[in-house]
Amino acid sequence: MKSLEELAAIRKKTLEEVNLRHDRHGTRIVVGMATCGIAAGARPVMMKFVEEIKQRNLTDVNVSQTGCIGMCEYEPLVEVYMPGKEKVTYVKMTPEKATRVVTEHIVNGQVVTEYTIGNQK
Repeated sequence: MKSLEELAAIRKKTLEEVNLRHDRHGTRIVVGMATCGIAAGARPVMMKFVEEIKQRNLTDVNVSQTGCIGMCEYEPLVEVYMPGKEKVTYVKMTPEKATRVVTEHIVNGQVVTEYTIGNQK
């Protein structure tokens, strides 16, 4: 860093990046990728979501990962955030279930209730 102006530019760029995280538009699919999620098979689940979104050319859908969601017994966990709707948490996900979630929930707006946290015994 050579000057106060350079520091201000770095600050401005960083704030813009942080604001991008808060001003998300469209649908977000968040896959729990902590150690327990990965051990339970979260990586193939996340890759299937990415593949399905790409195949369908869904430009307003973002797939990302997070750390521990806090319910290890239900891993792999996936949270879906759609604008104007409550978060939906899917549990014990598989790549096959991911395909169905994209088809029914992401594309057609119908939650696949049998895969949600509220329907587990």
